This record gives sequence, C-alpha cells and structure tokens, in this order.
Amino acid sequence: MDGTGRIAIGRLSKHTGTNIETIRYYERVGLLPAPARSPGGYRLYGTDHLKRLNFVRRARTLGFSIGEVRTLLRLADERKRPCAEVRAVAEAHLSDVRAKIADLRRMERVLQATVAKCAQGRRSDCAVIEALYRNGSAVA
Repeated sequence: MDGTGRIAIGRLSKHTGTNIETIRYYERVGLLPAPARSPGGYRLYGTDHLKRLNFVRRARTLGFSIGEVRTLLRLADERKRPCAEVRAVAEAHLSDVRAKIADLRRMERVLQATVAKCAQGRRSDCAVIEALYRNGSAVA
C-alpha cells in the first residue's frame, strides 16, 4: 500500500496472487465493491478490498461456489448474525464435497479396472476404448 492506503489493480493482483481479470470479474458479480478511481481513471484498492479478496480467494480455494461466497460475505458483513447460519452453508458445502469424493472414488475404481483389462497394451482390441463406447458406467 502506498501512503494513501491505495494500490492499483496490478499491485493488488501481485500481492494476492489473483489474476487481474479475476479481480474485475469479482467486482462485476458483486463480491468486491467498486474501488475508488484515480484522476486518470485507474482503480485504487484499499485494505478492505485486500481483506475481502483474500476471503473470496480462500473460500473459492475451499470449493465454495460464487453464490455460497456471496452468502458467506453477507453473513460476515452482518456480524450480529449467529454463526449457525455460516455453519449451515459450510455443512451443505461439506456434504457436496463428500459426494464429489465418493464420485471420484467410483471413477477411480472403474478406470483402474478398465486399465487393468488392457493387459499391458499387448492386445489388438483396447478395453479402455471399448469401455468408453459402452452405455453406462459399469466395466464388464
């Protein structure tokens, strides 16, 4: 931050590791408030933008959707709200994550069985190609 407590988008990008276009996108969808502008029209971000962008990045890293992040930010902005509401959002997301993990494990089993049928790639027919042509997820 400079002496005025404001930085340009490039410095915010470097400081947070967030792509400039991603920062602009977060502004467009309302996750980041519009920053002040310099006399030349450049965006000037303050400490609050930096903190909010870090919040958004961390939530996105944890897999929260844009809508969920928006809800979490609203709850964070309304500090008097009970933590139970944040917990409900996090629990719903945790349930989704667990379902995705279960799906990934099923995919792993199917792929592992299919790859094993390739017999080290020595046969003229390919079990992986044949499995992809079949309807359904079971490996026969």
